[in-house]
Amino acid sequence: MPRGNKPYQTTAAELKPEWHVVDATDKTLGRVSSEIAVLLQGKHKPIYVPHLNTGDYVVVVNAEKIRVTGKKLEQKMYYRHSGYHGGLTERTLSDMLDRTPTRVITQSVKGMLPKNALGRHMLARMKVYAGPDHPHQAQLASAAANQGGEA
Repeated sequence: MPRGNKPYQTTAAELKPEWHVVDATDKTLGRVSSEIAVLLQGKHKPIYVPHLNTGDYVVVVNAEKIRVTGKKLEQKMYYRHSGYHGGLTERTLSDMLDRTPTRVITQSVKGMLPKNALGRHMLARMKVYAGPDHPHQAQLASAAANQGGEA
């Protein structure tokens, strides 16, 4: 018995990830993180399906110049535990920005992605740099050349 028309299903072979650069200078942490999470998940594409990694690569520059509102610099806390008794470490947002500014954006975006293996693959496509320089110029140039050649 024929099934008739079937809905279109995206396959892994059709996926062509692109490269995006996000400048975090004077952008609010949560707003830029949600923008990055959408790009990593591929929800901006018409071929988005939740069971495939349809997202793109994202290069975040100037992570040290991120902006937060209110008293978050002093009041927002980040917690880590070593696994040993008494091994809880607390750091404020200002301390994290001084020590590792890239980790602030990474943890913020990580909380917005799925909590499974696919979410970890999506997070691996994000590259965060504290300053304006990054080593991904070749990928960005080839992506721009591919887009220019098709149009």
